[in-house]
Amino acid sequence: MPIIDSSYNPPFPFTMGHLSTVYSGLIRQVKGVSQIRERITLEDGDFIDLDWSYTRNKQRPTANQLVIILHGLEGNAQRPYVTGTAKVFNENGFDACAVNFRGCSGEDNRLYRSYHSGVSQDLEQVIGHIIKNYDYQQIVLKGFSLGGNVMLKYLGETPQVPDQIKAGVAVSVPCSLYHSMLSLHRFENTLYARRFRKHLIEKLRKKQERFPDKVTNEDLRKIKLLKDFDDVYTARAHGFNNGLDYYEKASSLPLLRNITIPVLLLNAKNDSFLSPECFPTGIAASHEHLFLEMPQAGGHVGFYEPDNVYYNEKRAVEFINKVKAGVIWNKS
Repeated sequence: MPIIDSSYNPPFPFTMGHLSTVYSGLIRQVKGVSQIRERITLEDGDFIDLDWSYTRNKQRPTANQLVIILHGLEGNAQRPYVTGTAKVFNENGFDACAVNFRGCSGEDNRLYRSYHSGVSQDLEQVIGHIIKNYDYQQIVLKGFSLGGNVMLKYLGETPQVPDQIKAGVAVSVPCSLYHSMLSLHRFENTLYARRFRKHLIEKLRKKQERFPDKVTNEDLRKIKLLKDFDDVYTARAHGFNNGLDYYEKASSLPLLRNITIPVLLLNAKNDSFLSPECFPTGIAASHEHLFLEMPQAGGHVGFYEPDNVYYNEKRAVEFINKVKAGVIWNKS
């Protein structure tokens, strides 16, 4: 498919990537979304919390369409970019299931392991639970940043995606984790990196209280950079040799060619978290199902709009409607 020309043109000063990123992450508010929590048990005995909102009746499923929403690093289902997506899809006839990755719902998960950029097996279990217990005939996926990478990895490594899964939208995705890690360690991203590191270490201290034989004070002292966290915890807890091995095996980039349903990848060119490798123009140009849109502005999970319905939300609904209308629909 050809690379998509973007119509996104935010007002000044939201043409600036950092302002768009910070405003959307820390200042934006979304009201009018009522969520109901469901806890599911995973195969390894751990749990994931799902936060549901519905299109008409606020107490139960009322539609045959569902959007599954995946948050980013150290996010949760109450972040404005998640509730904003849920609200827009609810208003357009979709129920919404916002996934909290392990340990992200306000309560530490049961196991030493937690979540990372490649936990596609957890997404697979969430999808399996929904298909088994609910009657949604049309399910779409929307993932942000880390959650977008999880979504793309799942779609690329799953030989037979369930028939109910019709399309996906991925926003601000670091599909090459190694190169995105290098970008996050640039000087311009120092404040973001410090914030992520602070929150991750706080969570790791809680793990230390419960698993003192697996996390030592020396381990905590070693974490000077985000990459150190992946060496000290992410790799050890999730079966990777080290951080570099994790970046290689968890990245969605090598799997994009295998995607078999329509997917929109929306990555802004002024997203300071992303490296050139996170804009797979060569793959998209010759891909039947991958649609790549690269607006000049948007920042990281930004895409501000004055009416508080952000561009990535409008664009997701527009893309899904085209899929539903048969313009790019390719599954029965």
